[in-house]
Amino acid sequence: MFYWTVAASVAELASAIPSSAGVYHWASVTPGPKWGRIIGFFAGWWNYLAWCLGCASMSSILANTLVQMYALNHPGFVAESWHVFITYIITTWLSCAAVCLWNSAMPGLNKFGVFIILAGFIITVITVTVMPGRGGRPPHASSAFVWKDWTADIGYPDGFVFVAGMLNGAYSVGSVHATTQLAEEIPNPSRNVPIAILFQVATGFVTGLCYLIAIMYAINDYDALFESAYPIAEIYRQATGSAAGATGLLSLVMICIALTVVGLYITCGRTLWALARDGATPFPGVLGHVQESLDMPLWSTIVTAVLVSVLGAIYVGSTTAFNAFVGTFILLCSCSFLACILPNLLSGRKNIAYGPFRMHGIWGFIINGIACAYLLIWSVIYCFPYALPTSAASMNYTCVIWGGLTFLVSLWWFGSARKGYQGPTTTGSVVPGMVIDAA
Repeated sequence: MFYWTVAASVAELASAIPSSAGVYHWASVTPGPKWGRIIGFFAGWWNYLAWCLGCASMSSILANTLVQMYALNHPGFVAESWHVFITYIITTWLSCAAVCLWNSAMPGLNKFGVFIILAGFIITVITVTVMPGRGGRPPHASSAFVWKDWTADIGYPDGFVFVAGMLNGAYSVGSVHATTQLAEEIPNPSRNVPIAILFQVATGFVTGLCYLIAIMYAINDYDALFESAYPIAEIYRQATGSAAGATGLLSLVMICIALTVVGLYITCGRTLWALARDGATPFPGVLGHVQESLDMPLWSTIVTAVLVSVLGAIYVGSTTAFNAFVGTFILLCSCSFLACILPNLLSGRKNIAYGPFRMHGIWGFIINGIACAYLLIWSVIYCFPYALPTSAASMNYTCVIWGGLTFLVSLWWFGSARKGYQGPTTTGSVVPGMVIDAA
């Protein structure tokens, strides 16, 4: 529910300043002319790095899904980390190639994606709801197991376990600004982008809640989930009573995730391109170039695929390190949101000329305030160790990675970027007469 306030705050900014640069552009405007340039620079890089980590995590999930689909049907097969890595690299570059070579097909693919995701949701929910308890299969889980029983033996108080567990929900719905990257490619973005954002959050909330309830009732052997390398595959096997049934449901997951990964490459490429065209990256002439024959930012998309491949190599060496990269996705997203929403709140919400979607009067301050409080508090919570007692091998390194990436961005700013970086080349619906300070 907290992300509704974040989504509303983002939708308001997207309506006022419809730009493919998204949070990077808004963070350059809402702080005012004195601070907009540097805050926008960091927000842009936090946003891009978040998308890279999100792309890496989704590619990992896709690779794991494919490997486990094979394992379900080959009982003697033992999945190793290198199996996942090879699959990860193949899916990474196939997705990148699809975006680069078939850019004109992406609108149609997006429409197909909406259909297949909703169809897959309906098929999965019906299957895991109907099949348990029939044909000799074990019955559904009890309502007490789903709604009442609580097991959290990780060393923290139950209340803290609950709030820390919100990381999973944040990962699922946290990218509320995804559609803003296409703001310069759709008609009437001041109106349509906010609608898309709110529709995205509403759809994700309803479908996610229904899916979780159905999945919980499908569990009949809770302990078996801890022995499985891929728990959702085990849940599907328990629900359907067969490896074939689980494979069928996993194939729906695989298709949906594959389409998501393709969409992430579209977003990542355009995010880096938006930074490069304003001089915020190394080699801006290359990364900020749009390949005319393909009608898309080729090199920024390829560079993203290279970075995602490097992150995949970390998975082979350390699962703990890779999980920390996944957690850093949420932290970086939260920082980029704060960089544009908090200055808007502190400046009295007066540095932009609002678009069709606006939260009037005191409501704007209240919703912006709740969004900022949530992002600040939970950004700290998500940095706590996953369990107590902890060790070097099981520690949560999210804050370390965030600090390291921010340090590298700072080096680039003070070493080179601040001398030539001018901020967004288009100002959007800013207050008349206000410009971003280039000094």
